[in-house]
Amino acid sequence: MDSQRPFLYLTLLFMLFLIWTTWQQDHAPKPEPTVATSGAAPAAGANAAQDVPVQGSVPALPGNAAVPVSGESGGGQVVTVRTDTLVLRINTRGGEVLEADLPTYPVSLEQADKPVRILDMNGRNYVAQSGLQHLAVEGQDAKTLAPDHLATYTAAQNEYKLADGQNELVVPLTWQGANGVTVTKRFVFKRGSFLVDVEHEVKNGSGNVWSATEYRQLKHGHVAEGSSLFGVYAYTGAAYYHEGAYAKLSFSDMDEKKLDETITGGWVAMQEHYFLSAWIPPRDQQGQYYSMVTQNQGTKGYVLGMRSPVQQVAPGATGVFKSGFYVGPKDQDTLAGIADALDLTVDYGIFAFISKPIFWLMQMIHKVVGNWGWTIIFLTIIIKLLFFYPSAMSYKSMAKMKAVSPKLKEINERFADDPQGKQKAMMEIYRKEKINPLGGCLPILIQIPVFMGLYWVLLESVELRQAPWLLWYKDLSIMDPYFVLPVIMGASMYFQQLLNPPQVDPMQQKIFQFMPVIFTVMFLWFPAGLVLYWVVNNILSMAQQWYINKKIVGHA
Repeated sequence: MDSQRPFLYLTLLFMLFLIWTTWQQDHAPKPEPTVATSGAAPAAGANAAQDVPVQGSVPALPGNAAVPVSGESGGGQVVTVRTDTLVLRINTRGGEVLEADLPTYPVSLEQADKPVRILDMNGRNYVAQSGLQHLAVEGQDAKTLAPDHLATYTAAQNEYKLADGQNELVVPLTWQGANGVTVTKRFVFKRGSFLVDVEHEVKNGSGNVWSATEYRQLKHGHVAEGSSLFGVYAYTGAAYYHEGAYAKLSFSDMDEKKLDETITGGWVAMQEHYFLSAWIPPRDQQGQYYSMVTQNQGTKGYVLGMRSPVQQVAPGATGVFKSGFYVGPKDQDTLAGIADALDLTVDYGIFAFISKPIFWLMQMIHKVVGNWGWTIIFLTIIIKLLFFYPSAMSYKSMAKMKAVSPKLKEINERFADDPQGKQKAMMEIYRKEKINPLGGCLPILIQIPVFMGLYWVLLESVELRQAPWLLWYKDLSIMDPYFVLPVIMGASMYFQQLLNPPQVDPMQQKIFQFMPVIFTVMFLWFPAGLVLYWVVNNILSMAQQWYINKKIVGHA
């Protein structure tokens, strides 16, 4: 029995696991939308192509309306809002949010003056919409009694800006309906925040009870799923709060089946790599969650939204519908404080049980050292210390194996034609020298889950986006531009092999000789932060193994 064969099998298993992860991203079953129970609100979007919304349906962009182009507002006035964290363009037609830029998050280090754009009507048909639907009775026109997201508001000015020293900015839009009903739609911005408070204040100046629901929805055009390392990609699509947890609803899911579900609290979101937008109702509010697919002059739109319960406003009274609208980075601490499970949109997949503790520990280290590169180095040292004794036992086994390697080579030659005899003789040596032939597998077993957990931390955590280290390492979440770390990793892997017992089988000798080259090529496209972890881990492992070899074998 060759002690290094399990290592080879585990390495192949590791590579197969990466391929399996890719398959899971593409083909894993998604949560099935449930059918609304009896007595729930009417299904949303029964016919998304209708020009005029009917009672109980949610309005979509009219089928004969042209998609607004840059500089146009689709019939409304564009209001620009600037704060320290957001730049929004809001259409007075329905108060639709057409664009959302993040001035504190540049597109890239090379385009430091160009902010990330999340909502983007003209680019990705990606907008945030909200409105009211009146429960009109026969003989009434619901659109004259409540403004949906196609209604025309008025704004006092074209631009609003959060001034220095100002902590809150209110942007009001006003709609005047029939019979004295007035609706003021307010967007309330706060300094340092990506969460916008949105409210519809209804003043009922009519002589009748006014009854309506509020809906909030996000629309996103169709996008092809991007890919990265081994085809593993950050999820782009819709998500919502489902049975107390995070649930994905991809665009292909929406094509196949409409969501129609009653949920208390929660949220609906559209998410992309590092960023998302989300509508958040009051925590105790029960709402009807829905999805629909729209078509507008050949442009497809995927809509995910929620509707509030009916609210009545007595004659002469005032009623308010409140919602939260988040548009910004997937900052885990911030999202966790906004709504239950919203932080799970930082999607670590099946490695969440590893990635979350790793990220928490990295946050603690970063608070002290203030640099994510050094954070990864200290993280590696801490992980190495945690597994010091299990690794030491493994290295002792490998050192003993190296000490008896001449005897194993002799047995291999003596029993070349007798596999059973060779195995029996080897097992006798293992028993006599108290060697565990599988002991050398432990280090790789420890590294694989940590490696994958850290990979998803680097892929999904916006905190590490464009995080510098030193020299030319300006962004640890992307590959090393000069491939220095992958080459160092390959060299360290080669020298580490010299500390291991030599292979008895010639074929395995050749395979292991090429392993550093194979891993170096594979690691060329890994995030630099991940390669940094592997390099530091290899160096620490080499030091530990060298010391144990010297102590047991008697030489370095």
